[in-house]
Amino acid sequence: MSLDELQAYGLVQMNDDEIRGFLSNQSVGILALPASTAPYVIPISFGYDGDSSLYFTYLVGSESRKVELSDRADAATFLVYSVDSTFNWESACLTGQLEAVPESEWDAIREIADEMWRPSALRSAELSGGVKVYEFRIEEQSGVKHTGLPPELATDADENRSD
Repeated sequence: MSLDELQAYGLVQMNDDEIRGFLSNQSVGILALPASTAPYVIPISFGYDGDSSLYFTYLVGSESRKVELSDRADAATFLVYSVDSTFNWESACLTGQLEAVPESEWDAIREIADEMWRPSALRSAELSGGVKVYEFRIEEQSGVKHTGLPPELATDADENRSD
């Protein structure tokens, strides 16, 4: 079904301000990097500058597939979603460019990086492991949300409600 068809069931396209607000209140998503046979897909936490860039912290060892693919990628896709219930959810799909942030520039994004949510195990590992920071510059974005009952159910519920 197309978005137009799904609007009859309460699905709404998000505008740019709604997408920015949504990203500002989220902390994890799914990064999809191009690979030879199928996309390489990983869950990852992020920081958002409130405008046009996300920041990812990669923990790296002697070899890292995500670093290799990130450095090679012409473009990447990032999906962020939140599901509160069957009739209350949001998602944003972003396409953009990934670029490693040189360590000499980390101070400029320190506040964003410090506020990023990370699982406890990864926070501990960061203290002893190699770290790389990547900037994801958003080039295209779209978002959809469903924040209530479908119109026909809401109408039925309103008609059966007694005041």
